[in-house]
Amino acid sequence: MTTAIDLGAVKARQQVTWASGDYGAVAALIHPISELLVTSADLSAGARVLDVATGSGNAAIAAARCGCVVTGVDYVPELLERGHARAAAERLPVTFVTGDAERLAYADGSFDAVLSVVGVMFAPDQERAAAELVRVCRPGGTVALASWTPQGFIGDLFRTVGRHVPPPAGLRPPVEWGDEARVRELLGGAVGDLRTVRREFVFRFGTPEEFADFFRANYGPTLKAFEALPEERRPQFHADLVELARTHNRATDATVRIPAEYLEVVAQRVTDPA
Repeated sequence: MTTAIDLGAVKARQQVTWASGDYGAVAALIHPISELLVTSADLSAGARVLDVATGSGNAAIAAARCGCVVTGVDYVPELLERGHARAAAERLPVTFVTGDAERLAYADGSFDAVLSVVGVMFAPDQERAAAELVRVCRPGGTVALASWTPQGFIGDLFRTVGRHVPPPAGLRPPVEWGDEARVRELLGGAVGDLRTVRREFVFRFGTPEEFADFFRANYGPTLKAFEALPEERRPQFHADLVELARTHNRATDATVRIPAEYLEVVAQRVTDPA
């Protein structure tokens, strides 16, 4: 656990960050990640499922389509409202609850499966968040995660942001959850049969500038970074985002296709942790 910084203050700033912009617009793009994770988790109809840091409900909704009894928890009420509206539109019975990934308000072993898609990875106290994931999962149940990798596109995006607006000193990078060795360390002896797969989600935009504008307007971390910079430094930040998109672009038709690597993890909660 990081002790050099005030993790409570970091969390408070994060809540403001994720409530800014329109993360729901970003989540709508990456919904396929949740569908794939739910398929890999092989959930059973009627299973009790918790989606931690659900945001606007991607994984919760994917699990509900499998007939599961689903709860989505997040600390940003605005995103939960979006999730509730989405689930209602599809007539899917998902319960959305305001809560903290580091202090889940559920008894030990309350769920058959615990999921998180590029969500719990942003908890400031990684060890505590990981302990909560496994605590609320019943013995023999499933913990399934999808997290951006350090070496992938989103890792590069965070490094680009950090060159302009450095993160708090001593805070462990969220993309460590996308490193297999680190996630094994975090989940520890509480899980067994831990399987990982590296996958790619492809962001698609008309131009590199369109990518930069979309992330500036909608993605909380980039939006808040722009706001933190003096006016005269913002054009260079925008130019660096455009260059980032150009560097990662794999399209050959004058559009933008950016593969973004993430680590999919599926593990079983053991009956007697070592």
